[in-house]
Amino acid sequence: MFYKDDRLALFIDGSNLHAAAKSLGFDLDYKLLRQEFERRGKLIRAYYYTALLESEEYSPIRPLIDWLNYNGYTIVTKPAREYTDSMGRRRVKGNMDIELAVDAMELAPRLDHAVLFSGDGDFRPLVEALQRQGVRVSVVSTMRSQPPMIADELRRQADNFIELDALRDIVGRPPREPREPAPAPTTET
Repeated sequence: MFYKDDRLALFIDGSNLHAAAKSLGFDLDYKLLRQEFERRGKLIRAYYYTALLESEEYSPIRPLIDWLNYNGYTIVTKPAREYTDSMGRRRVKGNMDIELAVDAMELAPRLDHAVLFSGDGDFRPLVEALQRQGVRVSVVSTMRSQPPMIADELRRQADNFIELDALRDIVGRPPREPREPAPAPTTET
């Protein structure tokens, strides 16, 4: 489904991709991910979308965002909103669907192939709209998690479905060795 002269772009729904990889038990190496798709065609853009909590002084995602920004990814963020649900639990809402859809539609006239890293069924109309403009669309997510992370309607709409688990050996980080606890200090008498 990929041709060497394809102009392609990656559209990464950060929280969705992270959840899918985590459900499969591995971490992504974003350097290898970018290299893999540079190998598959002429990579025009690699977008990464995520919402950030502004109320937190330090966000655990900040180092990843900074690294991606310095390594060829276009980062799109917006503030996440905190709210309390009907059960009194603190929740965070930070949907990036509109930003991703607008960028994909703006770039579509300069693309042959769009690769969407998300299983969110809300993207089915976007995939259909890109296809009407002559852009082939591959969707990367997983059916191997319980429950599957890919919405059936999105998988059916896409020109090509790429199982994330099949990319594990190409774009996955090797598991980290557990750290040894520091030896307890000894006192000599």
